[in-house]
Amino acid sequence: MTTYLIIGNGIAANTAAENIRKSDRDGTILMFTREKHYFYYIPALPEYLAGEKQLQNITIHNEAWYKQNNITLHPATDIIAVDPAKKTISAKDGRTFQYDKLLLATGGYSFVPPIKGVPADGVFSLRTLDDANAIKDRAQRAKKMVLIGGGLLGLEAGNGLRKLGLEVCVVEFMARLLPRQMDTEGAALLRKQMEKMGFSFYLGAKTQDIVRDKDGLAVNLEGGEKIAADMVLVSAGVRPEVTLAKSLGLEIDKGVKVDDTMKTGIDNIYAAGDLIEHRGRFYGIWPASMEQGRVAGLSMAGKEATYEGTVPANTLKVVGIDLVAAGEIDTDGKFEAVVIKDEAGNMYRKVVLQDNKIIGTILFGNINGSEAIQQAIKTKKDVSAFKQEIAKENFDFNRLK
Repeated sequence: MTTYLIIGNGIAANTAAENIRKSDRDGTILMFTREKHYFYYIPALPEYLAGEKQLQNITIHNEAWYKQNNITLHPATDIIAVDPAKKTISAKDGRTFQYDKLLLATGGYSFVPPIKGVPADGVFSLRTLDDANAIKDRAQRAKKMVLIGGGLLGLEAGNGLRKLGLEVCVVEFMARLLPRQMDTEGAALLRKQMEKMGFSFYLGAKTQDIVRDKDGLAVNLEGGEKIAADMVLVSAGVRPEVTLAKSLGLEIDKGVKVDDTMKTGIDNIYAAGDLIEHRGRFYGIWPASMEQGRVAGLSMAGKEATYEGTVPANTLKVVGIDLVAAGEIDTDGKFEAVVIKDEAGNMYRKVVLQDNKIIGTILFGNINGSEAIQQAIKTKKDVSAFKQEIAKENFDFNRLK
């Protein structure tokens, strides 16, 4: 009987466990996580912050799921060492566990730039449920928050706190919001919408330091501006959690390098999720981690499975407005693009083309046809006969099939 150990309890870890169990009904599966909570949906943390969702609403796998699948979860357990020769892992509390197959699914952590004055009381990042609880507690006695970073999770968290009554000011190093999902034109439309909601912005701005004065916190920008705040949220992206991988001497560049079956360079050790690099690419998105977890689980259980990569795609809500960003969004205008914009209706639709094939899209405000467009990206369908029509809301997307 095979013993599978999984370090992590996120989407890659849980998908792997699910697929191991489908393929091996009798093997032993043990999962380890630093957190004390069951598997929950990280992208919903902003709604949790706003009080719109409770813990049970964002929990994906509860205690019953682990029992039903005969999976033993070890919460609040920090794994600090792996011995490939003995095929054991060691926990901080002194316990050791034997494995036949091991999956590293340690995910990522919130990157906090080297800002003078950080860490400090009242300065937060958001990656876990415990982070969210600490932010909620502080927000109860705050009136103004400065958000450093104009990425997706940060803007959603800022919107959640705005709904609680806080004044939110955004400081973003790039010249536009959502630099990974929006081009300049689309981001400008989003900014106008958010300003109407009460947000204020400093774009193309860099934080010099965060200081405490008699009135609370102050965020000083390199341009000389000073922004008063009761709390600060730093949302500057995610970095791979590779501490264990480094201790094993695994090859790491953008992340832990794996092959198409999610194997690392050490026998019987696999990796998946936000800590890995595959074919020179780091994804850091939920759909990629899910597919990587599936392949890892099947491979560990002796089944044939390969990961071919993921078309970067996000379907989400930004301050209550639907957004789909997939593939090449062409921020530099290098490719042909069909664009439709309606500022009054808060709508922006862009389809990026190369050699009469769709290679990317931004759909903001109206995501009609998003699945068909994403499928056309994957299949590399020739759209030359109707390419000037495909950004229209009323286009017959069956033509992309």
